[in-house]
Amino acid sequence: MSITPAHYVQPSPTDQPWQPRQVFLFSGHLIDAPDRSPPRFPKSKESIAAQQIAKTLDQFGADDQDLGLTQGANGGDILFAEACQQKGVKLQLLQPFEEAEFIKNSVIPGHANWLARYHAIIQKLDSHPLNAPETLGPLADQMNAYERCNLWLLESAFFYSKDKVRLICLWDGSGKGRVGGTAHMVEEVRKRKGQVIWLDTRQLW
Repeated sequence: MSITPAHYVQPSPTDQPWQPRQVFLFSGHLIDAPDRSPPRFPKSKESIAAQQIAKTLDQFGADDQDLGLTQGANGGDILFAEACQQKGVKLQLLQPFEEAEFIKNSVIPGHANWLARYHAIIQKLDSHPLNAPETLGPLADQMNAYERCNLWLLESAFFYSKDKVRLICLWDGSGKGRVGGTAHMVEEVRKRKGQVIWLDTRQLW
């Protein structure tokens, strides 16, 4: 399926399209529900994940010349978004559902303070989160909403050239062959010859 990226970056003062130096794409695990067994991304490991994400951005010298793209779910997405904003990286959220539904499905289930953190991120954005139903139209038959959002994120990142794309994934290596998850994102980035930085949770904790 081919998806044309939306014009989600703000024009420069000279009305020339802004071109990021690097595009950081993020995909990763949501925080575990309290009763998840076996654990995958427990709340107790949040600080480790946050440190590794920030360290990775620092390794690439991430700053206000760069663009960050993710959905904004609890866990890895929000940690990435917070790190981007701390470093001045221009951030845009692209979501598979209308925002209220996305929050219900992917932000609130994390409990704790994820919803407040999500809203804090939104308040700092230059552009409100875009959602697939409004921007891309109705979901095609036999198309998974998460798969479509992955492809949307991918095409939006690769729009600027594959040499600029760095996918940061917080992932345990599971889910290969499934559409719409981190495994799918990694496979598609590699297929397009983009760079993948894998933060392997099996080694981080």
